[in-house]
Amino acid sequence: MRTPVTLTWRRLAESDFPLLREWLLQPHVARWWNHETSPEAVARDFGPAARGEEPSEDLLVAVDGEPVALVQRCRLADHPQYIGELASQTEVPERAMTIDYLIGDPGSTGRGLGTRVTRAIVEATWTDHPDAQSIIVPVHSANHASWRMLEKAGFRRCAEAFLDPDNPVDDRLHFVYRIDRPAGRGST
Repeated sequence: MRTPVTLTWRRLAESDFPLLREWLLQPHVARWWNHETSPEAVARDFGPAARGEEPSEDLLVAVDGEPVALVQRCRLADHPQYIGELASQTEVPERAMTIDYLIGDPGSTGRGLGTRVTRAIVEATWTDHPDAQSIIVPVHSANHASWRMLEKAGFRRCAEAFLDPDNPVDDRLHFVYRIDRPAGRGST
């Protein structure tokens, strides 16, 4: 018999930075996030959101109380340089959100956890952000695991776009995934 699994999340705190740094150093994360991992870089890049100084949300996700993932959630309109590049290649609703995500522990990958986390965050987004019309996620075309997870979580591929990659070793081809607010969940 399978033990129930409880997903919870909270805003990332500065005290979580050492754990986040460990995750960013994992090869399966580093390949796609390509992030500086010094303690100073982690504090510089994640500190403003942790302190509430910028509108994005960095959410530490736990399974049965154990941290396993990070989900970043924000309104695309809060990042005009990025939305401009994306909107020139696909429709972006005025009140669209986006997410980015990672599973920190390599032993927790490939088990459907990413799909469960993404479904839960999407569902919470409709409540937490009642004016959000959709969630749009560009994924590098070579990141098969990520775009397959989005499909399993209910996203549909809506476009291909040529965007600056997170990792300079990659080309610019991205698949753009989208999920819209369900009918009856009213957008204000």
